[in-house]
Amino acid sequence: MTFENLNIIAPITQALKQKGYITPTPIQEKVIPQFLAGTDVFATAQTGTGKTAAFAIPILQKLSLAQDDSRIGGIKALIVAPTRELAIQISDSFSDYGKGLKLRHTVVFGGVSQLPQTTLLRRGVDILVATPGRLLDLMNQGFIRLDRIEYFILDEADRMLDMGFAPDIKRIIAKLPARRQTGFFTATVPPEIKALANSLLHNPVMINAVPASTPAEGINQSVYYVEKAGKKALLHQVLQSDEIETVLVFTRTKHGANRVAQDLNKIGISAEAIHGNKSQNARQKALEGFKNRTIKVLVATDIASRGIDVERLSHVINYELPEVPETYIHRIGRTARAGLKGTAISFCSSDERSSLKDINKLLPAAIKVKQMEDFDYEENSTQAVATISKPTSPTWGERTDNKPKRKLIRKR
Repeated sequence: MTFENLNIIAPITQALKQKGYITPTPIQEKVIPQFLAGTDVFATAQTGTGKTAAFAIPILQKLSLAQDDSRIGGIKALIVAPTRELAIQISDSFSDYGKGLKLRHTVVFGGVSQLPQTTLLRRGVDILVATPGRLLDLMNQGFIRLDRIEYFILDEADRMLDMGFAPDIKRIIAKLPARRQTGFFTATVPPEIKALANSLLHNPVMINAVPASTPAEGINQSVYYVEKAGKKALLHQVLQSDEIETVLVFTRTKHGANRVAQDLNKIGISAEAIHGNKSQNARQKALEGFKNRTIKVLVATDIASRGIDVERLSHVINYELPEVPETYIHRIGRTARAGLKGTAISFCSSDERSSLKDINKLLPAAIKVKQMEDFDYEENSTQAVATISKPTSPTWGERTDNKPKRKLIRKR
């Protein structure tokens, strides 16, 4: 199966070839024909499956083919995403796939001056990518009208609700024309997502490209048991590996992200933190440095990481495990994209054992437990600590010997 087999027009297939995309991913193979046929789509897909191209390609094709038939101005396609980073990534994808077409698009998001955005809007755009808050602001100011929308995409709908955007989404939906084609993309399907989808979609085709609780194939997963006090030293040691070209490190908190980045820079490893307290310019600068390889380590919180799409990202490290098991799947899905291989490493302290147990329930096989050989383990009788379990243990995480519990420390 190739993109030509999906009846994609030549300008788009040529642009895809320049990006190295020849064979569509499962979600692209399923969504593109349905969307080209004019059907509403409800798609469940995790990050890293190629879902952006799944809706961008048919939208570009349908708008391009309709250009000769319609000279009516106004925005014809609207894509709403939960974060600035994801909105920018989607906009970049439209640029990449549609560079051979005479279509105009732009992206609007908060945290920066709206003047450059409104200037582009005044010139006219066919496709608009937006975050909910800035979209509503510009609608209220009269810069954006949605009455001529033909195609509407709600991307990462579950994250949208997690971030409290439900009221904003409802206000946006109220301004859309009744006759439109809609694509609804989500990684998980809780009851509130079903209700929102029912209010948006008309006789949709249900597509489940990859089970939401299954990590992408090609990810080599492992976990190290280490107490909080030892995580800093363990991270330093892991990053010495020549195999790690670029690595995305996850922390639970903004403060934790800052601390990890500062610690790495002190020992000469280029790192930047990205989270909600950073200015948009700082976040974009960090992301660009990460993409062009001038920054080796990007430290991120979960919400800030949405939309980070870096080609050939070799490693993801969970410095702290997420509290929500499904978040682990989203995190590690940043690597092994587009059929490539990737590595996901997790650090687990004793107070994170329950989180690790919940994560393991989602996976088809237990995460492989590893031990860093050039670290010492010192007896610690004052606190209960996690211990190393052999990777071959049938019930990982449980002790298989009678040795005293030990705490991970760095060799001097």
